[in-house]
Amino acid sequence: MLDWTDRHCRFFLRLISQHAVLYTEMITTGAILHGDTERHLAMNASEHPVALQLGGSDPRDLAAACKLAEKYAYAEINLNCGCPSDRVQNGMFGAIMMKNAEITANCISSMVEASSLPITVKHRIGVDDYDSYDFLCQFVGTVAEAGCNTFLVHARKAWLKGLSPKQNREVPELNYERVYQLKKDFPNIEIVINGGITTLDDSVTHLHKIDGVMMGREAYTNPYLLSDVDNRIYGSKTAVKTRADIAEQFLQYVDNEMSKGVRLHAMTRHILGLFHGMPGARQFRRHISEHAYKPTSTIDVLTTALQATSRETST
Repeated sequence: MLDWTDRHCRFFLRLISQHAVLYTEMITTGAILHGDTERHLAMNASEHPVALQLGGSDPRDLAAACKLAEKYAYAEINLNCGCPSDRVQNGMFGAIMMKNAEITANCISSMVEASSLPITVKHRIGVDDYDSYDFLCQFVGTVAEAGCNTFLVHARKAWLKGLSPKQNREVPELNYERVYQLKKDFPNIEIVINGGITTLDDSVTHLHKIDGVMMGREAYTNPYLLSDVDNRIYGSKTAVKTRADIAEQFLQYVDNEMSKGVRLHAMTRHILGLFHGMPGARQFRRHISEHAYKPTSTIDVLTTALQATSRETST
């Protein structure tokens, strides 16, 4: 979710679910070590629990980034070994790391030594022509021996050449059975499944066979599907918030952030799907898309969009 799940997005999603673990966008070790560390790692306390997702392949840099992350109270630190984009490949991290389990294991070992937080790995079921089940087992087994006890598995392989990142989320066939088999062969390792999961019903079905479910694009474009996660998955008895309640709470957050100089568009771009499938959803998206990006935009853009939605819902 590079460039998507920033701190504004995570605050918004946390308003919908109090218990789901949220992941940062992938942040490179270079950005943390040589850029604005505070901007990349700081978050609102209400976002917890949050996992920090790192991109990198140098054990020393990953260890240093883990040490810097310690004071920000992340729930876990995740090493991305699944992203197939060209810019990630050029940095020799992401999905290409699956081709050398030993390098990945060295990275995990350094991260485990540097941090008291759980260290996890997100990866594919294969990459390019390295797509046999034996290859997947060898990768997981080698990395597990280095100290990783949780694997988040996107149930598609990745093609590093010939497919765009978007195509890599759609063209390679899903193979959930391979992930289920991985859990059977590694019963003491936590296996979380990812890829093509769009409903809580699907999630519950998967949870009969593995330990966890990760949602990406669907949760972003249709975020209100998370509204029942706390009750159905985590057993909470808390009343489900309405879309209007969520919008009003986010409105207060936007007002506070704008007083600090944050642009309106940086926040409202994450909430376009809040009214997905509801009357007035199109007008809501259109008004925000047409006005929030302007340098002179004020919070009135959001309040007007919400008013339009309220009128549609009440008619």
